[in-house]
Amino acid sequence: MAEEFEVKGLHDEHLERVGESNHEHSDKFGSRLAVMTALFATVGALFSYQVGSTQNEAAMSKNNAAIVKTEAGDQWNYYQAKSNRQNLAELAMDLPGLDAGKYKANAARYSAEKEAIKKEAEKLEAQSRKWDEASEALMHQHHRWAQAMVALQIAIALAAITLLTRKKWMQWGSYGVAAAGVALGFAAWMHF
Repeated sequence: MAEEFEVKGLHDEHLERVGESNHEHSDKFGSRLAVMTALFATVGALFSYQVGSTQNEAAMSKNNAAIVKTEAGDQWNYYQAKSNRQNLAELAMDLPGLDAGKYKANAARYSAEKEAIKKEAEKLEAQSRKWDEASEALMHQHHRWAQAMVALQIAIALAAITLLTRKKWMQWGSYGVAAAGVALGFAAWMHF
């Protein structure tokens, strides 16, 4: 039986060793970058959820503010109607031939009813302001979450470019942008 032998020269062996060394090095580089990119994407997905959640909460708060503001407007309209009735009763007191005592009692009743209506309207306006303030705070938080998510998306894009170019400085740039994104996410979480 004839056995086959492969005879390699020193040059061939050197090229194989260099190729294997580069392959091992590039696999480590690519693998590490792939793991980091997966982590960036996972954290970015969490931030994306928070972006939508805070936006929805802010919209609901703004909606509640509008509803309560409408209720306050209704109370102010009711107050105005009572004021008109009070004014008419006061005018009727001065007309000759009418029961001035009856209209004086009506005017006093309308005046007392107006005070309760006014307090309710002011209370509703205060609630509306609180809902508006809550909405503004949530929108601020929403913007922080969105900034954090965008920073992580940029970090992922930089990681992809890094994988193609194999530039170490770009890898560190990707990590830096991701760190900025995480810091923005922390600021959103802490309501800064």
